[in-house]
Amino acid sequence: MRHYEIILMIHPDQSEQVPAMLERYKGMITAGGGKVHRVEDWGRRQMVYMINKLAKSHYLCINIEADQAVMAELEHAFKFNDAVLRHLTVLKKKADTGPSSMMKTVEREETRKAQQAEYQQQA
Repeated sequence: MRHYEIILMIHPDQSEQVPAMLERYKGMITAGGGKVHRVEDWGRRQMVYMINKLAKSHYLCINIEADQAVMAELEHAFKFNDAVLRHLTVLKKKADTGPSSMMKTVEREETRKAQQAEYQQQA
């Protein structure tokens, strides 16, 4: 089995369905004998360029270990899901289980927003 990192860009109007989509994809991976090593929900973020007249997208990062048959099934599911704007699958040499640099950025932004809200409540 090989290690993969999958980045999904999901339509921002479908953000409520992200947990259900994620569970379905995780079920496909585990049913095929694969493992999910890391799942990161980066949330709704601004895109560099517009896709389908959209300026924002909901981002997901998934690190998995799976064989080629499972990957073919996942790629097929991504292609025929209208909510998935783009997907990128990268072959990795080993499993990544720690937080990615993007997730660290998301956590810093959330901490900064919480501090600002706390400061405004005190004022």
